[in-house]
Amino acid sequence: MTILDVAIIAIYLLFISWRGLREAQSHQNTDDFFLAGRSLSWPLIGLSLFATNISITSIIGLASSGYKTGISVFNYEWVGSVMLVIFAIFIAPFYLKYRLTTMPEYLERRYDHRSRLFFSVIAITVNIFIDIAGALYASSLFLSGIFPSLDLHILVFIMALITGLYTVLGGLRAVIVTDSIQAVLLTAGSIIIAFVVYQKTGWQEIHASIDANLLSLIRPVDDTLIPWPTLIISLPILAFYFMCTNQHMVQRILGARSVDDGRKGAIFAAFLKLPLLFMLILPGTAARLIYPELENTNLVYPFLMYDFLPAGILGIVLTGFIAALMSSIDSALTAASSIATMDIYRKFRPQSSQRHLINMGKVFIMVAVFIASLWAPFIEQFPTLWEYLQALLSYLSPPVVTCFIFGLFWRKATSQAAFTSLWMGSLVGLMLLVNNHFWDILPTIHYLYSATIIFLFSSSILVISSYLDTSKTESTLPEVDKKEIFAQPLSLPWYKGYPVFAWIVCICTTIIVLLFW
Repeated sequence: MTILDVAIIAIYLLFISWRGLREAQSHQNTDDFFLAGRSLSWPLIGLSLFATNISITSIIGLASSGYKTGISVFNYEWVGSVMLVIFAIFIAPFYLKYRLTTMPEYLERRYDHRSRLFFSVIAITVNIFIDIAGALYASSLFLSGIFPSLDLHILVFIMALITGLYTVLGGLRAVIVTDSIQAVLLTAGSIIIAFVVYQKTGWQEIHASIDANLLSLIRPVDDTLIPWPTLIISLPILAFYFMCTNQHMVQRILGARSVDDGRKGAIFAAFLKLPLLFMLILPGTAARLIYPELENTNLVYPFLMYDFLPAGILGIVLTGFIAALMSSIDSALTAASSIATMDIYRKFRPQSSQRHLINMGKVFIMVAVFIASLWAPFIEQFPTLWEYLQALLSYLSPPVVTCFIFGLFWRKATSQAAFTSLWMGSLVGLMLLVNNHFWDILPTIHYLYSATIIFLFSSSILVISSYLDTSKTESTLPEVDKKEIFAQPLSLPWYKGYPVFAWIVCICTTIIVLLFW
């Protein structure tokens, strides 16, 4: 690192803090702080979703998995793109018409307060221990190259402090603006790294020297990362949770100024995810030719950056990836804060003023930063960062997905059945987690297969309990005209409508999957 590199990073961090200060006086109510006043346009939504989704944990995790197990990890991304399109067409319009502030709020209005509270606890747990802590840990791998003498805990604390500061000051509006800048920096940095790797190895050399199985998306049933049967149910379950129910993703859509903007923003983000195969995953796989004996695969991307980028360029690229780190942390912070404030705290203090709720939201942001900072260093104990992220999500998310899917598409689902499904499904998930990673009482079940088992169990409980339950669930959600929901604005020509955007994403996805089958 040269003085120029450090100066570029410092200037960016100062700019981010200034953006937070600039937005600090613009919050009149909770919609302003948590949803940017519901005024976001689709390009901002798409860029922010992309920057949030492709966090620093994904950058390190995707490249690391690309090095270790090949390009099959891209299955998470293309399935996620398809799920974003489904979300944009069939689900996002209902969320926007219901004028939701948080995802747990939907469960209360569809079922009752018990489901809302239960999901709130799960969502905050996911945000703190997966999203925020994972991002803080990943950041330490990058920053250790700049400040090798600093302890991991200190590096984690520094990034948590800076990101927490501008998120507390600026709320979602500051987060969205900085995310859009970060998405551009992230893309530029990834392209530079990919270009360097391809120039160093050569496309023909990659195909000739690397095992063909590592360059295939469809893997055997006993594959350690993504067995092909999990593409049918398991990956869509995780994608549904992450894209359709996860507060720190959906929050951007909820802040849209119109249904059309929400739809197009989600589809735009789906399109931006597709080049990640060439920007992050394939460079990680190709790095096997550069570092054939790499012990810690989580370090492959930092190694590529520090070894091959010249002064100045390294500073710009590092700024992009620090930006990605901030994007993932700030998004999870605003999500955890909004749920803790609006779904839990307000339940016990219903008379709280808008200003008081905003202040409590800021308190919860700092609490979340503190807890995640304490946990982040312990992630070193897990085999890889990517396995840590996906495994925990596989055990926690299926019961929630069950309640949302049946709540959205099956009117007979009852409140008692939903709550029973949530707690029993979560109990099964906890039992599988303990068995697979701690006690080994039963044969170990791959975490993706575990996700399918938990989902099928939760679904069975919900359906059976709904038929046995004689009480009637009174939904407080307003009736929505489905013809109005699926119609595009009359003022737009057909080629600017969301169906065209959706078809483009689906066609591009199909071509990529077939090419790397």
